[in-house]
Amino acid sequence: MKTIKVVLLYLLVLFYVAMGAMHLLYPTQYLAMMPAWLPTHIFLIYLSGIIEIVLGLLLLPLKTRSVSAKLIIAMLIVYFLGIHIPQSIDFYRTNNAGFGASIIRLPFQFLLIAWAWLFTQKVTNH
Repeated sequence: MKTIKVVLLYLLVLFYVAMGAMHLLYPTQYLAMMPAWLPTHIFLIYLSGIIEIVLGLLLLPLKTRSVSAKLIIAMLIVYFLGIHIPQSIDFYRTNNAGFGASIIRLPFQFLLIAWAWLFTQKVTNH
């Protein structure tokens, strides 16, 4: 793997492990993002943190990298459609001060998807 791609891989692993850890260490900061229709908010925040850590770590082994990257993309799409867009709409409707930040966060989801996409191709060792 080229040096830049290796660096991007390790940064992606670090990003998801760190973001997952944030869910576990500071779950209350994610409560505002949780849609009202979802049950057990704290449990889901912890669960998503654990999933992010596991998927981040599964990017390391060559055997699991492609599947992990695809699952990260699926997770990001679910978050985008189920959490980030509804949150932005809700913040807009309620004149929430976080509306601007929620709008800025939306395009970053596409960047994160593109970043994970770099690692979706199965690589074979010959």
